[in-house]
Amino acid sequence: MTASLGDLRREYARTLDPATLDADPVAQFRKWYADAERAQLLEPNAMSLATADASGQPSARIVLLKEIDARGLVFFTDYRSRKARDLAANPRAALTFLWKELDRQVRAIGDVEIVTRDESAAYFRTRARGSRLGAWASQQSAVLSDRATLEREVAKLDAQFGGDIPLPPHWGGYRVVPNEFEFWQGRENRLHDRFRYTREGERWTIERLSP
Repeated sequence: MTASLGDLRREYARTLDPATLDADPVAQFRKWYADAERAQLLEPNAMSLATADASGQPSARIVLLKEIDARGLVFFTDYRSRKARDLAANPRAALTFLWKELDRQVRAIGDVEIVTRDESAAYFRTRARGSRLGAWASQQSAVLSDRATLEREVAKLDAQFGGDIPLPPHWGGYRVVPNEFEFWQGRENRLHDRFRYTREGERWTIERLSP
């Protein structure tokens, strides 16, 4: 490293006016996501997914948001993966989106449910053939002796399947059903704007948080 990590910093110069916040956090998320798309950010749907196992041991990784609506935020994965094992034992999760070029961050926390097989199948059909083969070939998070073993399995499955590759029984989606959102806008002197939405029945309460 050529510089001390403690010396790495930059100032933020944007603001978040509470008068512009939508009463619905999903609608507010869509506004900010549209801004990220207009700014041509790389993979604006990338989000950190944090889970914990039955003992409370945390784990985090980046996954891709594939759907958001009033029901929640959806991602897809292998149901045999570490994240899936965590969610089977402790079906709660936290999500974080970082759009650093816009000095923005969004957090969501909530319970997690498995989406229907029809929903998973509909999304699976949109994936590239190679990605669909990979979902069959890889036992995600399991120890792998070498890459050649994985590539042989992909080749075998490619020859085995015809034009259609069905949804694997071990693969599908999860929906994070949020009970809390936070919208963070970086401001100068680290005096950031933070607004938390908390679900109360069918309504959301908005509060400003100290930076």
